[in-house]
Amino acid sequence: MLKPSKKKSQAKPLPRVLVIVGPTASGKTSLGIKLAKKFNGEIVSADSRQIYRGLDIGTAKPTLKERQTTPHHLIDVRYPNRSYTVAQYKRDCLKSIRQILNKNKLPIIVGGTGLYIKAVVHNLTIPRVMADPLLRKELEQELQDRGLDFLYNELIKFDPEAAYIVDPCNPRRVIRALEITLSTKKTFSENRRQGKPLFNFLQIGINRPSEKLKERINKRIDAMIATGLIEEVKNLIKKYPVKTTAFEAIGYREIISYLRKETSLEEAVELMKKNSWRFAKRQMTWFRKDKNIHWITTPKEAEKLTRAFLA
Repeated sequence: MLKPSKKKSQAKPLPRVLVIVGPTASGKTSLGIKLAKKFNGEIVSADSRQIYRGLDIGTAKPTLKERQTTPHHLIDVRYPNRSYTVAQYKRDCLKSIRQILNKNKLPIIVGGTGLYIKAVVHNLTIPRVMADPLLRKELEQELQDRGLDFLYNELIKFDPEAAYIVDPCNPRRVIRALEITLSTKKTFSENRRQGKPLFNFLQIGINRPSEKLKERINKRIDAMIATGLIEEVKNLIKKYPVKTTAFEAIGYREIISYLRKETSLEEAVELMKKNSWRFAKRQMTWFRKDKNIHWITTPKEAEKLTRAFLA
């Protein structure tokens, strides 16, 4: 006698998560808040500088009023003298996403730190590579003797992909990337393996013409100076050593140079603008490689995409 065939159980659909990406000063924060209000969402920051307490003006954090009206996660989660790895971000981001989903709300990841976003969206396995004190000492000596450009170029020789991941003006990041590459005999990029997706992601990217973006960057930096960035940095370096990891961020390192009388204020501001523009170009190069990002030019386009995604 024939037995009735068993129906194959359909896989449960993955929970939906919205992601908003783009270069610095492109308008990610305002778009994220707009969509959160429209679609009952909460925001999870994906900004490697906004995690630090006290770094407010220079990281263009959402205002307290914005955070009160729209809940934000993973802002002000570390003191500036504490490290925070990509692996830690991935763990904390997944925890925040699940908390938001448990409230029947839409998680919206907003930020420009490409590696943070990739770690979550692509479910990267990030191996722990222990620090090698001898190798690090050797690399730090190379930094002193031959300069940061030399070390960065050595890294790019080993791993061209690192050009889109590692800030060439950040000595700690360059040395760490070289340390991982030389210790594991694998490139910095290869040390991250992709896993099965944990959520159904819609990635929206903000696309602005180059000249418009550069203008927005320059205006933002002028506004930072006008609203008290110098005082913010003065207060921070009273509490923490000048060589604190968080102060390697664009905006802080240039103002610290000014406060130490190594540059004039005009030179520091100009360097902030120049470094921010370079950073924005690297961000766009990184994000453009992800073919799953839907690029938009207006908030209405983002609303339409989100509505269709949630339908």
